[in-house]
Amino acid sequence: MRVGIIGTGWIAEKAAITLNGLDTCEAYAVGSRKKETAEAFAAKWNIPKAYGSYNELLADPDVDLVYVGTPHSHHYDVTREAILAGKPCLVEKAFMANARQTKEILDLAHEKKVFIAEAIWTRYQPVVATMRQLIADGRIGTPHLITATLGYSMGNKPRIMRPDLCGGALLDLGVYALNFVRMFTDSDIVSIDGHCVKSDTGMDLTNAITIILKDGILANVQSSAQCVGDNIGVIAGTEGNLIIDNINNPQTITVNGPDRTYVETIRVPQQITGYEYQFLACREALAEGLQEPREMPHAETLYIMQLMDGLRQKWGVRYPMDS
Repeated sequence: MRVGIIGTGWIAEKAAITLNGLDTCEAYAVGSRKKETAEAFAAKWNIPKAYGSYNELLADPDVDLVYVGTPHSHHYDVTREAILAGKPCLVEKAFMANARQTKEILDLAHEKKVFIAEAIWTRYQPVVATMRQLIADGRIGTPHLITATLGYSMGNKPRIMRPDLCGGALLDLGVYALNFVRMFTDSDIVSIDGHCVKSDTGMDLTNAITIILKDGILANVQSSAQCVGDNIGVIAGTEGNLIIDNINNPQTITVNGPDRTYVETIRVPQQITGYEYQFLACREALAEGLQEPREMPHAETLYIMQLMDGLRQKWGVRYPMDS
């Protein structure tokens, strides 16, 4: 599968590293708004084709999948153009700026019968199935509490501070915490509320979200772009708990029994970066003629975005794209 990478930032570099480590996928092309930037990126990561515009990459008939690695604020336009060009897309999280954009893009992909997926990498990792099986096997009894934190000290990066770049912690980090909850329960939400600390520019820098679910689970999750978090996730049940060392890229699951007695530690398989699973899932889905990956259905992408829209509305965090 020949992948065309849109963007040349840090996340695009991670994609290139991943693809270079795979036998069944290739970092085939890169597109940037400047030819020199694309050529430098291509030379660094041994990519055959470099394009000085996104549209040039989209016009390449040999590109099998477009990976959109620009900031969330810029996902909509390039993804729309890719779909109109008939190119399957893997779009970095957060999928779009808001639910309106998300629905428009998904509707267009359905209309044109073009594959599209959200690159929320944790959804595709094998550890998810492992944890689901532990819960299904009754290893922790009946789950009642999910907690998760994700925090990085990110300074005054423009993509965090600027509304026009869809700044704040929620779309960048909180999206992982919300997905952590949804990966292990799809129960209806009875109530959701949250609070945040905002920057002078009106972006949420640290937030806390509480969710009560119909199945009796309460989830309490936090994300922050201001501090070094423990990044731990816990699923607690009547007979024990599962502790995940890093909700952003789990490496170990610690299984505890009653009274927090240690049972075992489960380690994930060796990774290239952890990103490989989303590319492999796209390759499998395309080979089967699917229009969405099983691991992250379109309905789930839209649902998470609707949750984040609702939270931002409560907090008064607005982007230019919301109007």
